[in-house]
Amino acid sequence: MTQYLSFKYKRNFFLRRERHHRLLHSPWAGGLVLVIFAALAMILANIPATAEAYHHLLESHLTVGFDHFKLSKPLEAWINDGLMVIFFFHVGLEIKREIMAGHLSTIRQAALPIAAAIGGMIVPALIYTGINLSGGEPSGWGVPMATDIAFAIGVLSLLGNRVPVSLKIFLTALAVADDLGGILVIALFYSTDIHFEILGIIAGVFLLMILLRKFNVYKMRYYLILSIIIWILFLNSGIHATIAGVLIALTIPSTPRYTKRYFLYKTRFYLDSFRQHNRDGVEILSNKKQLEDIETIRQVAVNAISPAQRLEYALHHTVAFFIMPIFALANAGISIEGFGDLGVLFKPLGAGIFLGLVVGKPIGIFLFSHIAVRLKWGELPDGITWPMIFGVSCLGGIGFTMSIFINNLAFTDPAVVTGGKISILIASLTAGVIGWLVTRIVSPRKKSLSSHEKNV
Repeated sequence: MTQYLSFKYKRNFFLRRERHHRLLHSPWAGGLVLVIFAALAMILANIPATAEAYHHLLESHLTVGFDHFKLSKPLEAWINDGLMVIFFFHVGLEIKREIMAGHLSTIRQAALPIAAAIGGMIVPALIYTGINLSGGEPSGWGVPMATDIAFAIGVLSLLGNRVPVSLKIFLTALAVADDLGGILVIALFYSTDIHFEILGIIAGVFLLMILLRKFNVYKMRYYLILSIIIWILFLNSGIHATIAGVLIALTIPSTPRYTKRYFLYKTRFYLDSFRQHNRDGVEILSNKKQLEDIETIRQVAVNAISPAQRLEYALHHTVAFFIMPIFALANAGISIEGFGDLGVLFKPLGAGIFLGLVVGKPIGIFLFSHIAVRLKWGELPDGITWPMIFGVSCLGGIGFTMSIFINNLAFTDPAVVTGGKISILIASLTAGVIGWLVTRIVSPRKKSLSSHEKNV
C-alpha cells in the first residue's frame, strides 16, 4: 500500500511538473501575462488609493555607481532604457537565428514575410502621416508600424489545431522582420542630438567584440564587460540605448565550440568511463570518478550549443515573464477620467494610430504579400490560403509593446504620450479580436479521425 501511494505521488508530481513546463513554453502564456500586467497597471493608475503611489514609484530616482561615476534615473527610465535593452538583445538573437538558419535564411523563404513586413510598416505610416500632416502630431508616424510578436502569436495559438503550423511560421517570420524594421526606425529617426565622437568610441568597442568572436573567444564575461561599456556609451550618444542590445546580439558567437561529431565521440567515451567506474551500493555523490565523468559530459554538452542559442533559450522566460510584464506595468498605467479621454480616437493623433494599426496593417501586409507572390518573389506556404493570410494580417495590428515604446520616443508632451497609449491599447485590442475572429472563420476545423481511420 505504501509503495502504491509513493508511486501515485511521484506520478502526480511529474504530471504536474510536465503541465507547468508546457504552460511556460506555450506561445500564448507570455501574451496572457502581458495582458494581466497591463490590466493591473490600468487599475493601479485609476484607483485614487493607489494612483499617487503608483506614479510616485515610477518617478522615484534610483542611483547606481559612486561619487565620480554614477547613473541616476527615474525607475521608469531604468525600465525603458535598461531592462528593455535585454528585450532588444533577445530580439536581436532571434533575428540573427532566423537569418542564419531559420525562415529568413534564404531569399526564397524570406521574400514573402519581408515583403509583408514592409507593407505592414509603409501603409500604416502613410495613413498616420496623411491624417496628422496638418494640425496633428506628424512625429508619431512610426507608432502604428510595429507588431507585438508575443501578443500576435499568442492570439493565433488560441485557435489550436485549426491553424496550420505553416501559418504560425509565417506570422513568426513576419513579426521578426517587422521587429528589424522597427529597430531601424528607432535608430534612424527617433534619435536626437547625436554625439559622433561617442559613436566613434562605440564603433571601436563593437569592433573589439567582433574580433573576440572572430578569434573564437567563448567566455561570456568578456562580452558582458564590453556590453556594459557599449550600453553606457549609448546612454550618452543621442541614439536610444536599446539599439545597443541589438548590436551586442550580433557579436555573440553563433557557432558552438564543439562539433556534433566531437560531442558524440566525447559523450560516448565518458559514458563508457562512467559505466566502468560504477560500484554496487555506492551512489554517484560518493564516487569521485563518476562525478568527474558527469561534469565533463555536462561541459561538453554545454559547449556543443552555441552561446547565442544558449542565451536566447535562457532569456526567453526572463523576457516573457519578467521584462515585458514590468514594461507593461510601467507604461500601461494610464489615468482615464471618464469617456472624455477616449475622445482622443477622434483627434488626428488617435485616429492615425487606430486606423494605422487596425486598417493600415491588414491592408499593407496582405497587399504586399499578394504582390510578392504575383511577382514570383515568394510563394504561399503549404496549407495556407489567402483568407488565412488576411486573418494573420489583422493580427499584425496588435502593436502594444513596440508601439508604446516608439510612442514614448516620438512625443515629449505627457498629454500626447498618454493619448498615444490610449489609442494603442484600444487599437491593439480591436485588432486582436478582429484577427482572431477572421482567422477562426477562414480556418476550417480539422475533423477528428474515426476509430477505423486511426487503426489504419
